[in-house]
Amino acid sequence: MNGLYRVLEKIRETLESDIDVNKVTFGDITQVDLEKQTIYPLSHVILNAITSNEQVLRFSVSVIAMDLVDVTKDEDDGFERSNEQDVLNTQLAVVNKLVQKMRIGTLFVDKYQVEGDATIEPFTDRFENQVAGVVITFEVIIENDVDVC
Repeated sequence: MNGLYRVLEKIRETLESDIDVNKVTFGDITQVDLEKQTIYPLSHVILNAITSNEQVLRFSVSVIAMDLVDVTKDEDDGFERSNEQDVLNTQLAVVNKLVQKMRIGTLFVDKYQVEGDATIEPFTDRFENQVAGVVITFEVIIENDVDVC
């Protein structure tokens, strides 16, 4: 039985293949060096819980998708401008594509499927750097292939 490895690997591969993701990490977010500018845009995978029944394993997963917010001061009017909405929009697209691939795309065909609705929460300034992004939480189901013989 290697369902945990398979689920996390599929999520990592899918995120890494996205043009709007530079780095994918897993585990405790406090262990990631968020001060490094070169890791952004960053997607961080968190395994929340696993439920087992006779037919399927259900993985509750959260993905934090974030990027740096660029704030510039307009020399003409003195007001600060930022790309915060652009970052939120792009990171929403990253997590939405991931989930849709598990709903109707290639991952669905490969039997990595999202069950129920995904919850998406936008955020700004959550970590050390000035970042913005979204946290998506969803459930992935796969076949329970444990051999009890």
